[in-house]
Amino acid sequence: EVQLVESGGGLVQTGGSLRLSCTASGFSFDDYAIGWFRQAPGMEREGVSCISSIDGRTYYADSVKGRFSISRDNAKNTVYLQMNSLKREDTAVYYCILDQLLRFGVVGERYWGQGTQVTVSS
Repeated sequence: EVQLVESGGGLVQTGGSLRLSCTASGFSFDDYAIGWFRQAPGMEREGVSCISSIDGRTYYADSVKGRFSISRDNAKNTVYLQMNSLKREDTAVYYCILDQLLRFGVVGERYWGQGTQVTVSS
């Protein structure tokens, strides 16, 4: 059974920083993308950032470019999201996701973590 365990959320003031961690276990495929979605109250879930196991390529939503940085520790099956210069609009539940990648980059199964709350106050 695939499990994604997140940590690192919390309350921070505007301009502050947080680092989220997500450790994945129970999967056996080699090609995957791992990263983060978020969902603010009353809003749809949106992709924030992810990183590919194949070539380390990263993706960032325009709203977080230059402020967030994703990295991974392959030995620990852990991905990190360093969030700097946080804004009130970054307030959301952040979900770790693990996408199994098939041929031609097609996403097979998608797995979700339980979510961790990030609250940015002014």
